[in-house]
Amino acid sequence: MTAHIAFLTPMAPAVLTEIRRHLPSGFSIAFAQTNARTEHEQMLKEAEYVIAAATWMDADLILHAPKLKMIQKWGIGVDKIDLNAARQARVTVAITSGASSGPVAEHAIMLMLAVYRRLPMAHRSLGQGQWLAATLRPLCYQLEKKTVGLLGFGNIAQHVARRLQGFNVNVIYHSRTRVNTQIEDRLHAQHVDFDTLIKQSDVLSVHIPSSPTTHHLINAEVLRKMKPSAILINTARGEIVDEGALIEALRTGQLGGAGLDTFEGEPTRADNPLLHMDQVVATPHSAGAVLDNVGNIVRHAFRNIELFSNGQDLSPEDLVIRIEK
Repeated sequence: MTAHIAFLTPMAPAVLTEIRRHLPSGFSIAFAQTNARTEHEQMLKEAEYVIAAATWMDADLILHAPKLKMIQKWGIGVDKIDLNAARQARVTVAITSGASSGPVAEHAIMLMLAVYRRLPMAHRSLGQGQWLAATLRPLCYQLEKKTVGLLGFGNIAQHVARRLQGFNVNVIYHSRTRVNTQIEDRLHAQHVDFDTLIKQSDVLSVHIPSSPTTHHLINAEVLRKMKPSAILINTARGEIVDEGALIEALRTGQLGGAGLDTFEGEPTRADNPLLHMDQVVATPHSAGAVLDNVGNIVRHAFRNIELFSNGQDLSPEDLVIRIEK
């Protein structure tokens, strides 16, 4: 008997081709064409399994999916999934831990370099007939010899630390749980308390999940403690940063710049002041969106679904909610 998967997040044709290529036997799959609520509700009438990336899985959607057994997140953030509703509906929830760590880590470093070198400003000025080599010099910095602070030290942050080794930087980190000294030594990373991280970082890169305890963790008070020359990088979740406070800090010169892949409201508005500042580089929550990693993610997602359907245990790193069937 064939089990049915609903893939709720619209994807480009090339991505869908790659996903179909890895679909395991014994499963069928349907792809959402839009983000329309009505389409998702219709798809969930028959789905036993859901794969969702940036799609909201709220209580109403989960509780009115009569056959749903499992929600498999494409990625790691579960802030768009109503976990209480999933427990109530006895639906297992899993993530693809580590599957996007490499691309997101590369993106974080790209943002560091692009902010330091005012890349959008340099590119835009050429199209406007300007040659700003002399103007850019006093505004730009190199990454070498800077202190890069990593807020959180999970898979992605550790990939960032490993990739930074070639840049001759000092890496410090803060996380709720300190990693063992062997990992610290291998990645040349030093654990510090939160206040030290904020005050010493030339580059502060955010790598923690969104939760009630991390909401606006980077706020006006924290931004005031940072070096005026420091830059903030956020490839995690927009809600972690108080966007209004960040805008004010950038406007007043209290902060040197920002590289943002996530925003408090997504998609962000075109009139968001952050999109119109020369010291800001912004991308549309696309840090993990690379074609040559699709196979890695989808194999991981399908493997979890297969394990669950066969009554086998998933990796503890992937399991968010486990419901015994």
